[in-house]
Amino acid sequence: MGKLHEDLREVVDCGLPSALEVMGERWSFMILRASFNGIRHFEDFLGQLGIARNILSNRLAKLVDHGILERVPCSDDRRRIEYRLTQKGFDLLPAMVALRQWGEKYGTGVQSNPVLVDNRDRMPIARVTLQAHDGRALAYEDLDWEMRENIGKALDKAELGGCGC
Repeated sequence: MGKLHEDLREVVDCGLPSALEVMGERWSFMILRASFNGIRHFEDFLGQLGIARNILSNRLAKLVDHGILERVPCSDDRRRIEYRLTQKGFDLLPAMVALRQWGEKYGTGVQSNPVLVDNRDRMPIARVTLQAHDGRALAYEDLDWEMRENIGKALDKAELGGCGC
């Protein structure tokens, strides 16, 4: 990476601390995973995850408060509540898939089964990667930090290490 680095002391201008505040612990991710797998009811989360009732209640409330899940009364029994993913929740899917793929590669050494596939051709999805705005795959060495006001501005040759000739 280049010479400009994030000021790691400044958390106001970074989305990571706020994301970790919402999702930074295991049970939130496990609830989200269950939601992606169609689980919607408190008792079903409880049975599928093996989580303590008080922890589940706390985490569901937090995910609802942060707009990742929404509470919706069931149409057949208004006293029963469903927890449904919001668009904000669905937007966490790439992060979930990336973490799962990382865990498969470096975790227990056991490949997940079932495998996440494209429903069109039933083939496994590609690894989640960083991509440039034009779709090129990027490696760590291809990355740099830039102040928002300078995005898209060309670097002069002196900054690129050229002679400026």
